[in-house]
Amino acid sequence: MNKARSIYKMLLKKYGYQGWWPLLELEEKDPNSRGYHPGDYGYPKNDAQRFEICCGAILTQNTAWKNVEAALRNLRDAKALQAEQLLRVRLPQLRVLIRPAGYFNQKSAYLRTFAAFFRKLDERIPGRDELLGLKGIGPETADSMLLYAFKQPKFVVDAYTKRMCSQLGLIESSKYDDVKGFFERQLPREVPLYQEYHALIVEYAKRNYTKKITCPIDESL
Repeated sequence: MNKARSIYKMLLKKYGYQGWWPLLELEEKDPNSRGYHPGDYGYPKNDAQRFEICCGAILTQNTAWKNVEAALRNLRDAKALQAEQLLRVRLPQLRVLIRPAGYFNQKSAYLRTFAAFFRKLDERIPGRDELLGLKGIGPETADSMLLYAFKQPKFVVDAYTKRMCSQLGLIESSKYDDVKGFFERQLPREVPLYQEYHALIVEYAKRNYTKKITCPIDESL
């Protein structure tokens, strides 16, 4: 078994299935779920859920998820969490709605640009280069959208992933595409696997990393 697969198995054994990406609709049905759906890879089931995930991927840039949830709830309550709805919201109001997620001036512009793009997709799956061509969407955001919203096997690399790779000496480069390529070469191209792996790395990091201390990963994780 290769190293990447071995790490995944250890993380899964320790933390279990994570059920990313969380959705407000699922949280409403079962508050204890917090919107997550472990073991159910059928989501998103419609364009509204896909758009919510994509908005979350933009809003989560440089902020904690709890802040994103607050912004998403504001959009939902204002009936602005679908592409057509969001485009009808005046920019000053949109900034207020997403203020909890920070960088609201930039992110409001990113959301409007993406909403116009999403509206024209007509259920078509966008290409990665198309997403990267949109203002405010970098590699991590694009891959998050493709993996979680459009169910495409794109491995998501975040700061936690790079930190883990450096800690374990898995790959010398810290460049996004190099780390992404490493995992995609080591693992089968399976959407559930990529979703769980990314979520498990985040769960491990939240429990073990601080800004000042690097916790060594032992053989048992």
